[in-house]
Amino acid sequence: MLKAITPTLVVITALALLLSPHPDSRISSRAMSLSRSVVKKVLAIETPEGDGALVRRSIGSMKLRNLTPFLMLDHFHVSRGAGFPDHPHRGQATVTYMLEGSSKHEDSAGHEGTIEAGGVQWMCAGKGIIHAEMPVHAPGAPDPRGLQLWVDLPKQDPSYQELGPTQIPTAYPNGPDGPVKIKVISGKSHGVESPVRPLGGCWYFHVIFNGKSTIFQDILLKGSLSIGSETTPHDSFHTLVFSSAANETGISITATEDETEVILVAGEPLDQTVFQHGPFVMTNREEIQQTFVDYNMGRNGFEKAHSWKSKIAHQ
Repeated sequence: MLKAITPTLVVITALALLLSPHPDSRISSRAMSLSRSVVKKVLAIETPEGDGALVRRSIGSMKLRNLTPFLMLDHFHVSRGAGFPDHPHRGQATVTYMLEGSSKHEDSAGHEGTIEAGGVQWMCAGKGIIHAEMPVHAPGAPDPRGLQLWVDLPKQDPSYQELGPTQIPTAYPNGPDGPVKIKVISGKSHGVESPVRPLGGCWYFHVIFNGKSTIFQDILLKGSLSIGSETTPHDSFHTLVFSSAANETGISITATEDETEVILVAGEPLDQTVFQHGPFVMTNREEIQQTFVDYNMGRNGFEKAHSWKSKIAHQ
C-alpha cells in the first residue's frame, strides 16, 4: 500500500491509472487501511493524432484538463503507415510504456533506440528538442500499442531514462504463486523499488490480475474492476478521479474479471501555473510566445529545428 498525502486520481483507458502525490513507501496492514472512492468518471474517446495514429486521450481532454503534475495521457494504437514523425517539445517529460509491439525513437540531440513491449522510456524535453516516434511492423507481430504520459516539470536540461522489459522489477503482493503481480516501472510497491529516477516524483505501476482478486494499493488496461466498497464495476477506456480525504490511505481494487490489468501512476503536484500550446508547456503566456519565437528562429534549444530530420520518419 502506498500512503498518499494529497489529491489522487485514477485513469482507466483500457487501464486504470492512479495519479497521486509522492507517496510513502511503507506497507500498512489492511486493518489500518481506508480506501479512497471514485468521484468522477470520464470516457477516453478514440481520436486521430500524429500521422494516421489513433489515441484515446483522457488527461488533457476537455473533460479532464491538466491535473498537476500530469498534462496528458494517451493510449495509442499505431497501424502500418502511421506514426509520430519529427515534432518539437519544450517543458515536459514524456513517459512512453509499450504494451504490445515496439516503437523506434530518435531526436535532434543524437538519441535513438527501440522501446519493446513491456519496456519504458522517460524523455525530459528540457528547453527544447525535436524527436520522432515511429512504429516497428514485423511479420506476425502486433501493431504497436502503448501509453504516453506527459509530466509537468521545473526547468531542466533534456535527458533520457530507459528500461527494457527484463529490467523492470516485479512485486508479488500475495507471493509469486498468487493471482496478482505488479510491474514497478517507477517508484516502490510492496517492498520492490524501480531503478528509475522518478522525474516529478512520478511513480508508475502496471498491475496484472491473473484471476479475480482484491489488493490494497495507493492505484484498466483490460477487464473490469471495482474500487473500495462499491459494487458497480468500471470497464476499460475510462478515467476515474478519486476522493482525497486525509484518512484515506490508499485504494482497494477488486478485479471483477479474470485477466484484468491496471496502471497506477502517482506524482507530486507542482506548484506552478501551466500554459500549454500543443507540445510546448510553460508557466505563462509570454514564455509560450517566446517559445514560438525560439522555434521559428532556431535558437535556445531549437538550433536544429529547421535542419535536422530523423532517419526513422524519412525512410
